[in-house]
Amino acid sequence: MIRALALVAALLAGPAPAETLKQQNERLFRQIEAVHAPRPAEMARLREIFARSGFVGQGNPAITRHPMTPAECRQRIPGGPEAYEDRRATRICGDRFMVPLYDPATQRPEDATACIDQFEFPNIPCAYPVVWVKAREAAQICAAMGKRICDAHEWEGACAGALEPPDYRFDLGSVAAMRSWHNRKYAATKSWAYGPAYKKGVCAANSVKSSSCGGGGFNSCGSNTYPAGSFPGCVSPLGIYDIHGNAAEHMNLPMAPGQMASRGSTELGVTEMKGSWFIFDRYYAHQDWCRWRAPYWHGSRVMSTGSHANYHLGFRCCKTVE
Repeated sequence: MIRALALVAALLAGPAPAETLKQQNERLFRQIEAVHAPRPAEMARLREIFARSGFVGQGNPAITRHPMTPAECRQRIPGGPEAYEDRRATRICGDRFMVPLYDPATQRPEDATACIDQFEFPNIPCAYPVVWVKAREAAQICAAMGKRICDAHEWEGACAGALEPPDYRFDLGSVAAMRSWHNRKYAATKSWAYGPAYKKGVCAANSVKSSSCGGGGFNSCGSNTYPAGSFPGCVSPLGIYDIHGNAAEHMNLPMAPGQMASRGSTELGVTEMKGSWFIFDRYYAHQDWCRWRAPYWHGSRVMSTGSHANYHLGFRCCKTVE
């Protein structure tokens, strides 16, 4: 109950007038402490990663114009944000607002060997997603929280409602060849988290770009995202929200067996940007069905210091269940 009340208080504290990015992040850190209770060393590491970047946060507060407030989000959720927490899942996964990844046709939640965040980081319902984060920083932040970046097949299973075994065709030798083979495999059974066809109005995908947004710079493009979970119908069969809309998400695409985060690798593969972002109901920029793999946009190794960041690109974490 105390943690639930802390969550309510933290989320109702809206942005102050003329808030700076540093102030915005300090408020975010208080929310993370209230909801996820990281250890002091984990919190110190998280602060270090944010400070080193100078850009990571919930968007440039000078130009970001969110279409919905956290208070409005709370009113849209039956039972309030706390209702999103499945206590059995919390026991399995070891953190609030995480759910097990498994195949319901053959497994129970307790059989899962991995879990995934229900919401984009900071994984707090009615908080805005963190963006302007490089893939490298996403992996480091997940590690700081005692988790890890997800492999592409884990995100896809979370969206489609069934985790399938890894099927990476490492023998094909290139990102393009692997992507083409994978997309052909699933084209006939494409689906979205909420059903078999794309629907407008279901997910957080009806916002607009900043009028000054041209080339995608921090000082010209606002992160005009919605609060996480503000569209209760935008949920997968396994209970994961905002897979479509809000922020696109960094994932790890392994190019060799030794690059799979789900098997304990820290070497990692190349960047895979999953899902869609906050303008898709206005401009359907590309495919975003659950198991679709994108072209190698802004491609790099996940742990490259030059991995990509922008105003609509965030992430969520996975966790291996021992």
